[in-house]
Amino acid sequence: MTTKIAHARKLCPTLLFGALLFGAAGAAAQQSGGTSFVENFDKLDRSIWYVSDGWNNGAHQNCTWSKDQVRVDGGSLQLSFSEGQSKDRKYLCGEIQTKKRYGYGTYEARMKAGTGSGLNSAFFTYIGPADKQQQDEIDFEVLGKNAAQVQVNQYVKAKGGNEKLVSVGSKTDEGFNDYAFVWEPGRLRYYLNGKLVQDVTDPSKIPSSPQKIFFSLWGSDTLTDWMGRFAYTKPTKLEVERVAYTAAGDKCQFPESVACALN
Repeated sequence: MTTKIAHARKLCPTLLFGALLFGAAGAAAQQSGGTSFVENFDKLDRSIWYVSDGWNNGAHQNCTWSKDQVRVDGGSLQLSFSEGQSKDRKYLCGEIQTKKRYGYGTYEARMKAGTGSGLNSAFFTYIGPADKQQQDEIDFEVLGKNAAQVQVNQYVKAKGGNEKLVSVGSKTDEGFNDYAFVWEPGRLRYYLNGKLVQDVTDPSKIPSSPQKIFFSLWGSDTLTDWMGRFAYTKPTKLEVERVAYTAAGDKCQFPESVACALN
């Protein structure tokens, strides 16, 4: 995936709502305001989470974000992709993001990807121009064309090109897997089911700005080289059982946490 497309994917929605919701003031580096938390999704707390609704990320996205595609049921967050007409799209999809930004620390999610070529099931952090900052981003993205892999990637001041595909060992849309990254000033480590799969130590490839936490499930008719040929057959969903952020220096918060193994 090219830097240009990735930048448009995250820039467009933020510009649409960022100034209205969060104001124009930017935060000083690592003054994030976000403290350690564990979210098990017994409910969707709207004071913590913003639900995307009524727009899309650009021409490459074939669905419109809809609040109706976001729900909590049985102790998991469910972001759906299904047919449903909006003003200019045939499909509807789901996304949430935190209202606060978070800095250095351990980020973890236990999730099950959606099924289907041409879909992207994503757990990532992001900040950008609507917050008076350049794009910084850290990604886990499951591309539906091959559910046995996950792509890790990061952007620093809108510069990407750090993609790596990691084999999961099972199909990510058939069961839950644990995705985590540990973000430090001079190091960024990605973990899959507790195993280190990418270790970045080049400071020029490590973001520094506090970011918001996102989950999203979306599709594309045009990004076939990256996401595969889109072929809709039935509704699908991304499920998230847990998300956690452990600030640098804080104690780990649950036994399975990567932060416990590192302390």
